[in-house]
Amino acid sequence: MISSLDSDSSGNRIFRENSGLFGIIDSNDRIIVAPEWLDLKFTDANMCIAKQRIDGNLLIGCIDYEGNISVPFIYQNIEHHKEEGFEFYIAESAKDDSRVIYDSRFVPCFTRSWESYSLSDSEITLKTNSGTYEYAINKDGFRLKSAEIIGKTMDCSYVLSIHSRILLSKLSVSMIEKMAEDTEKYIEFAYTGNDEILSDITNGGRSSFTQLFPDDHKILSKELLNISEIFIYSVRSDDNVPHYAVSVTADTEIEYSDETSGKNTMTDEYTAVIEFSGYSENDLTAVSGSFTQEEPEYPQPENETEDTSENETAEPTV
Repeated sequence: MISSLDSDSSGNRIFRENSGLFGIIDSNDRIIVAPEWLDLKFTDANMCIAKQRIDGNLLIGCIDYEGNISVPFIYQNIEHHKEEGFEFYIAESAKDDSRVIYDSRFVPCFTRSWESYSLSDSEITLKTNSGTYEYAINKDGFRLKSAEIIGKTMDCSYVLSIHSRILLSKLSVSMIEKMAEDTEKYIEFAYTGNDEILSDITNGGRSSFTQLFPDDHKILSKELLNISEIFIYSVRSDDNVPHYAVSVTADTEIEYSDETSGKNTMTDEYTAVIEFSGYSENDLTAVSGSFTQEEPEYPQPENETEDTSENETAEPTV
């Protein structure tokens, strides 16, 4: 060996052999990790961040002090961070540049990877394909401060934002995203009547999911024009399981027929409520979906309006 480099609190040392490869010796100068690594860095978790060439690619992972792989070699970079006394690592995938966040013991902090991140003033912003999530960082870890999802259903985009600290303390990112995805599917079912869409939401209880004005035979077609408002809130329940609801206000064009003038078109906004129950992303289930309005408020026929107006303005007969 030609040099002894960094050491940990137990006296173990990283060394570099003449070949340029790295290994680890203990406090008695015994080799405990063979020199077969392109780079090694100690962590506080009795393991090392290591670099190795695999199938021609330089990849990074973690090994323990016996040379066993403890974090898979699938990353192109692993960065150490410390904010407000909390230590964590951000590992960047070599395959798709996504990020996995580990705590100081290299236990994943989240059940998912992230597309990108930014750090600023003890806060971290994590992004997925459809969402942006802001977390405050303290000595205990990450606390979700705000969530924003940009989604689309039936070619209508929407933005779902959550800032309630109480609500965010109960929800995970996966729960929020599942509620948004199932809401999109329910809205499509409500306007198209395609019952197969419900199979992606629930395995049973389909009678709890109703279309928009399903029994109104005057309606010829329904078209979703815009989602003007969408939000999530907690719902009281009797089954001791947390319940949540997504409220969607939908601008809608309805083509309908009447006995006097044939086809007519009207636009109005209708509110749908989709209810969910569950403690976590593993058991979260949509339990119902319906619109708060039982029937549309049709405008009066023009001839009826004109007759009423004439009666109101006519001079009394003497």
